[in-house]
Amino acid sequence: MLVALALSSVLPILVLAYVAYSYMLPPSGLPDLARAFGLHALLLFTLLAIITGGYVIWDLGRSVARMAQMLADEGRIGELEHRKDDVGTLIQTVAKMLETIEQQAAEINSFASRLDAAYRELESTNTRLKETSFKDEVTGLYNRRFFSIRLEEEMQRHRRFNHPVSVVLMDLDGFKAVNDDLGHAVGDETLREVAQILVKHSRGINVVARYGGDEFVVLLVETSRAGARLYADRIRQVVSTFPFSHGRSITASFGIASLPDDEVSTSEDLVRASDEALYAAKRAGKNQVATTNSPEKVI
Repeated sequence: MLVALALSSVLPILVLAYVAYSYMLPPSGLPDLARAFGLHALLLFTLLAIITGGYVIWDLGRSVARMAQMLADEGRIGELEHRKDDVGTLIQTVAKMLETIEQQAAEINSFASRLDAAYRELESTNTRLKETSFKDEVTGLYNRRFFSIRLEEEMQRHRRFNHPVSVVLMDLDGFKAVNDDLGHAVGDETLREVAQILVKHSRGINVVARYGGDEFVVLLVETSRAGARLYADRIRQVVSTFPFSHGRSITASFGIASLPDDEVSTSEDLVRASDEALYAAKRAGKNQVATTNSPEKVI
């Protein structure tokens, strides 16, 4: 191929350059007839070289075209592979390369599929772990840890936008007697029933959590002290009249702390204020709703 290109393009250019150079130089010692004959012979040789190189290129192009046509015909690929000439060797080499590429592509696809499956499984596991770490095992509510995280987020929103937020801390009155007299299984069922009451009567944006033991806490988003008091009193009434499975009557006491009503600067201080209000409600006779100022007596 390179020889053909040289014969058909490079060599003629060199010869023409030589001829032009010879005519431009002063006459040498050779006779004019000899010089003319030599130049004509050189031009003839160049013409033959051009014809020969062009024919080689044409023949090679025709061979390539035939091979492309045969490759386009799928039924003849097998026939090409059994040829003993250069075309057969080339086809066999290309076929082996394609087979290797297909095998590697299949391995890559298989690895990608396994990697994707492992990633999905890891995501599912992380989701389950997160749910487990944020959920109370007995009631299915959020736990204290998740409540603390959400409370801190709402505290930051309050600092930035001055949006109200309230914490309602709830403690069951008389739960210890139920737990001691009827057993822990009945006590756990009572906690689950209270959890269902809280979820049923709370907005979706609020956070209902078990704080520990028989204490529950509700984070009321975008709710002032007045709104939190109405909410707590509604829950108090539902609990006091609820037909628990064990047949005993249970009441609840509530402590409320709110921003911006209560002058606290941290989430811990807000929870502490609601805890103090809760104990004030307990001291006032239980089955009460109390704020940081004074308990609201229920008759």
